Amino acid sequence: MANIAATLGAKLGKALPENMRNTLGIRAFGFFKIPLLFFVSPSVRELSDERCVVSIPLNRRTRNHLKSMYFGTLACGADCAGGLIAVRMIEREGANVSLVFKDFKADFLKRPESTVFFTCEDGKAIQELVRKTIASGERENLSVRVTATCPDKSGAEPVAEFVLTLSLKRRDPK
Repeated sequence: MANIAATLGAKLGKALPENMRNTLGIRAFGFFKIPLLFFVSPSVRELSDERCVVSIPLNRRTRNHLKSMYFGTLACGADCAGGLIAVRMIEREGANVSLVFKDFKADFLKRPESTVFFTCEDGKAIQELVRKTIASGERENLSVRVTATCPDKSGAEPVAEFVLTLSLKRRDPK
């Protein structure tokens, strides 16, 4: 019975578009590990070796009393966009690497009054960080930039800019 379920899951997974599989993956991770992430319903719009774009809708769950996106929700989006490329690289390498963000800096430029798109374009540097971490076994850090935009309201003009320090460390089996 377990083999049938696994085979069906694999076939269904291949039938879904990659962005939908990535979205379901991040939401499942949120459901089981970080409920707040599940609650804000992020969607993966693009995920490649170079770039990640995640969107979070503005709705009753994600907005503040001023009808713009709550800054905690913005932090969730920046976390996702900055971390998904690293998760992808770590899984590809088949390594056991822990991922955390060491610090977080945010500049809020405009009120985000519609769905927010979070974009990280530091994929090449993140890929190098993952390789360096695996090779050295030591904790390695990298500042990752994430830009938030509301294309519906302000086009490509940023509503917020984030700098997060991605911190990776290889975990050796005990």
